[in-house]
Amino acid sequence: MLLGGLECGGTKMVCAIGDENGRIIKKERIISLDPETTVPQIIDFFRTNSIIALGVASFGPVDPDVKSPTYGYITSTTKVQWRNYDLIGNLRRALNVPCGFDTDVNGAVLGEVTYGCMKGLSNALYMTVGTGIGIGVYANGSLLHGMLHPEGGHVMVRRHPEDTFPGNCIYHKDCLEGLASGSALMERFGCNPAEVSMSDPVWKYESYYLAQALVDYILTLSPEKIVLGGGVMSRAELFPMIRRDVVHLLNDYIDTEKIKKIDEYITPSSLEGDQAVMGCMKLAYDAACSS
Repeated sequence: MLLGGLECGGTKMVCAIGDENGRIIKKERIISLDPETTVPQIIDFFRTNSIIALGVASFGPVDPDVKSPTYGYITSTTKVQWRNYDLIGNLRRALNVPCGFDTDVNGAVLGEVTYGCMKGLSNALYMTVGTGIGIGVYANGSLLHGMLHPEGGHVMVRRHPEDTFPGNCIYHKDCLEGLASGSALMERFGCNPAEVSMSDPVWKYESYYLAQALVDYILTLSPEKIVLGGGVMSRAELFPMIRRDVVHLLNDYIDTEKIKKIDEYITPSSLEGDQAVMGCMKLAYDAACSS
């Protein structure tokens, strides 16, 4: 069966056609502008293919509660042009197919537990460090929802004593995202972070903040594995720094085999950047089966 997957990101939309085995047949990237410009391009892509269902994993916050009158909306996002936008309603009306819906990071963790390096696990966590920061949580065999969904990018972290950057989150200023996201790094450096040497002290702050958040997630959610993705984590040098800081901050309080094998516990994605869109295929498949 042909399924549609839509990964909605802060800078780009990834539209894909695939199947229930996670195989991607066709993929196209669309620049993420305002809804009036971007959504018609998305609809045109999927109209040209005979999909039976669509899975959507979007930046948030979103409303994932199917009983809510604003189900499928992007809500109080920092991307002001998308605030209170009825994403699923507009796509469903245009395409007339069943739609599955979740956050972009829940889509990524779903992709990893269905097709990737976290397959077979009941408890797993995915953190993306890109334009923003978010976490996807797979808990006791299902994606975690509650009042809303995890918004782990906006947890508060202890400031590094040498760091004077005020933070750039429009809601919280110096939360994790405000201090350590790709947009925060851009503001700190005044250029693409990929161009900045790892000897710059900001990378030490970056590792410190991300490790603090991971320690919080380890202590509260107890994941069996953590995958880190997003553009910032393409700097492979960050992984050993973060692992070292996690172990230091845990300070032997958690004494398990997984922490002892920290290199296997905190890892990059195994799906080469396609984890979220592959999660969308699973969302689409589930929507098709339940319709």
